[in-house]
Amino acid sequence: AGIAELVRSGRYPGLVAACDAFYESEIDAAAARALERRDEVRILIVAGPSSSGKTTTTLKVRERLAAAGVRTVPLAIDNYFFDLDMHPKVGEDDYDFETPQALDLALINAHLQALLDGRSVQVPHYNFRTGKREGTEGSFRLAKDEVLLIDSLHGLFPEMTAGIGEERKFRLYIETLSQVRDREGRYLRWADVRMLRRMVRDMQFRSYSPRQTVRHWHLVRRSELRYIVPELQRAHAIVNSFLAYELPIMRARVGPELEAMVREFEGDPEREDALERTRRVIRVFAELPETVDEAAVPPTSLLREFIGGSGYTYH
Repeated sequence: AGIAELVRSGRYPGLVAACDAFYESEIDAAAARALERRDEVRILIVAGPSSSGKTTTTLKVRERLAAAGVRTVPLAIDNYFFDLDMHPKVGEDDYDFETPQALDLALINAHLQALLDGRSVQVPHYNFRTGKREGTEGSFRLAKDEVLLIDSLHGLFPEMTAGIGEERKFRLYIETLSQVRDREGRYLRWADVRMLRRMVRDMQFRSYSPRQTVRHWHLVRRSELRYIVPELQRAHAIVNSFLAYELPIMRARVGPELEAMVREFEGDPEREDALERTRRVIRVFAELPETVDEAAVPPTSLLREFIGGSGYTYH
């Protein structure tokens, strides 16, 4: 209700500014903790569940480190996926690519060790359109004064960096730690915020419908609860990426799709999870304005990673 009132009273830009300032302060604090160990850390990992904002956070952390004179080199872990046909299939048209086992963990470890030893590696190239590794990204090497920057869903998973000494790693965890409640006092679920972000991003950039995203989400949550959340205690810093101003935008973007999804999922025992999540989001959206001016969101906002118009370049 408070968010709705800010929108209706014309104070939405102020909400945007306040939320962004808080998020930026979270980045400042995390980067400061990493810099306390600048003499020993060689790998900085930004990890967190799907659509938590890892990519933008990684870029912003890199900016902070650069300002402090620390050179970083990003390594795209997504290039280490196994070919899609090696992943377990779920139903007729979906694959479970959410588990850490979907990544070539042995090759990742071998390459990380080689890079820290000063040797060059041939990073594979993964084609997401074909679902296959195709050639390489070229030769990759890490200088002695550079820090390797990893943005990965499963960055905290022990087996991903098992061969690297703990003193050489800094782990940053990111999550949408919302404290928003509806009129009945129910807290907005963090996973629902991220599901909405992924629905919008998939629709905007990946030709993947909101319906497909919601149907796949139970696999996302299963993997998170099994492989990501239990490793949270291994993080050296935690960043809260929730932005209260994102909710009206999400309603405007995907709200019109939801009622049709409910009708489709009702009565289908295989879609009970999707039905429950869709109904829950509809209840939240019922308390929010139907439209909002997205122009108030600056190009530096983390939300631009999902809705488009970012000042950052994403690969």
